[in-house]
Amino acid sequence: MAYQRILVPIDGSAASARGLEEAVRLAKALGARVTILHVVENPPVLASPDMAAYAPQAIDDMRLAGQQIADDAKARAEAAGVTAEVVLVDPTGKAVYEAIVEQARRLGADIIALGTHGRRGLARAIMGSDAEGVVRAATVPVMLVRGAERD
Repeated sequence: MAYQRILVPIDGSAASARGLEEAVRLAKALGARVTILHVVENPPVLASPDMAAYAPQAIDDMRLAGQQIADDAKARAEAAGVTAEVVLVDPTGKAVYEAIVEQARRLGADIIALGTHGRRGLARAIMGSDAEGVVRAATVPVMLVRGAERD
């Protein structure tokens, strides 16, 4: 199977930038296109009613930051000669990995290229692993790209 549509989830980290680099390299070699996905995570539940007034602004700020991250990634892909598009999603109660897998299905992705922090032990247990969730739930191949040691 030739990969024609590569889904690249990004979050602004060095690990996701490495995932994008490899996805662009693969896309260029195969004449494929990339879809850059940013999942806009909602801020944690606000404990104080006084803080609730700030929630809409915080969410808007996170969307704006996510759009900038995605637009920058698209510009890098296009500068390398690869056709790219951007998709922003709000997981609304889903885990990030579930949103990624859902978008892969919806967009007809042939492969998911995903940067990973490579956390182990307690750090992984506390923070979870979206990459592991994607690998377990995806119905298409997943290419994991290791980021910098300390990301």
